[in-house]
Amino acid sequence: MIAKIVCFALQGLEGVPVEVETDVAKGIPAYEMVGLPDAAVKESKERVRSAIRNSGLLFPLGKITVNFAPADIRKEGAAFDLAVAVSLLKASEQLVGAQTEDTVLLGELALDGSVRPIAGLLPILISAKAHGYTRFVVPAGNAKEAAYLRGAQIYPVRTLAETVAFLLGSASLAPLSPEKFEPHLHARQTADLRFVKGQPVARRALEIAVAGGHNLLLVGPPGTGKTMLARCLPTVMPDLTFDEALEITKIHSVAGTLGEDGIVSERPFRTPHHTATTVAMCGGGNRVVRPGEISLAHGGVLFLDELPEYKRSTLEALRQPLEDGKITVARAGGTFTFPARFMLCASMNPCPCGNYGSADKVCTCSPAEIRRYRRKISGPLLDRIDLQVEVDNVPYEALASDSRQESSAAVRERVNVARAIQNVRFEESGIRTNAEMSERELAAYCRLSGEGEEILREAFERMKLSARARSRILKVARTIADLAASEEILPAHVYEAVSYRLGDSLE
Repeated sequence: MIAKIVCFALQGLEGVPVEVETDVAKGIPAYEMVGLPDAAVKESKERVRSAIRNSGLLFPLGKITVNFAPADIRKEGAAFDLAVAVSLLKASEQLVGAQTEDTVLLGELALDGSVRPIAGLLPILISAKAHGYTRFVVPAGNAKEAAYLRGAQIYPVRTLAETVAFLLGSASLAPLSPEKFEPHLHARQTADLRFVKGQPVARRALEIAVAGGHNLLLVGPPGTGKTMLARCLPTVMPDLTFDEALEITKIHSVAGTLGEDGIVSERPFRTPHHTATTVAMCGGGNRVVRPGEISLAHGGVLFLDELPEYKRSTLEALRQPLEDGKITVARAGGTFTFPARFMLCASMNPCPCGNYGSADKVCTCSPAEIRRYRRKISGPLLDRIDLQVEVDNVPYEALASDSRQESSAAVRERVNVARAIQNVRFEESGIRTNAEMSERELAAYCRLSGEGEEILREAFERMKLSARARSRILKVARTIADLAASEEILPAHVYEAVSYRLGDSLE
């Protein structure tokens, strides 16, 4: 008898339907798996055998052939275990009358028959629903994650025996109730702008960067608060919407970094070490392709502390994702695309010793050492950083002062107003922030007056800016105007936007 059970294979962030076909025929006992399974799938033979026997069921004798169709897609991971076990039981006529049609079964089996959670469940469920499937059997350990899928019947199971009883109708399971999404504010409890003393220019640049989704570079001596400012970024960012949370959760689910809540409820803040490889940053892998740091930062912040200490090849790999908002990873097993629309925040010292330009400390670096240090950051990468700000030492009086600084909550209110303006502006274009504007949107929404155009022309010629730098200045000026609730970009807005390009001289 031949039995067929539907499962799904994960390809990047997309699920691909896989039909598990099992044939149990008379003959010398044998157990073969075909259909391009990887080592983890082939090893499921013994897991499934033990799970069936330890669940009080009979493992069929005879010539067993399990086929994963279509055969041209590589099957990876242990998510097929439950489907293979049920198909074996059905092919051996132990599940007569079981309701398996149009039911997707997902889960890894332990030797004792318990069902273990799997990575990447949410993107699989979303893809399966897009293919027309609405009935799922999933591991109970993935219940919180699965409960955020709307418009589907999802049944969590703990054991293979429970799964069999449910499919036969001898035991009833209640489908998961949809979870209500509520953004969490954990990050805002550990960092707040009210604790940042002084640094009015950097605080202003941070507000502009978040309001428009712009990239930010902080340059200054050690101990001036660059890292503290960066850690305040999530505290002034708008709360996640449910759609954004699902998009981010898919990435973290595939990466295996999803927490106990089952959904990412606050914007990511990723801080990879400067020794991180290009693969760790961009994503990849030999057997299973996983998203890297820039994808894990999607919807949030990627913070690179001490930017020149990163490998040049790693930094250059950021250039295209910063433009396109996605990263494509090509491997022998296929080409996978992951979203990577993040806000880049980087910090660096002005020189190797960190004291160049300091009023109270002596720089011990030679001019050649300073040039060599700064040239670790390429011109094309600097071009893609919209705001480049110098962070100076704060006087002791300011540090010891009891005067309260403006809180993150107050700044976030202005950011939300500016983001609301952008949401209305780009309602039909599919983009979310000013930083994502193409040349078409720039021409429509970033027109300058004669005086504003003259300011930008003079800056362009004097600072020898690129065409990309000019476009980014316009985007920043548009954000500054939005923060001021101005429909027009005024000359003062252009002046301020130009002032944040002074770091182009770092080359």
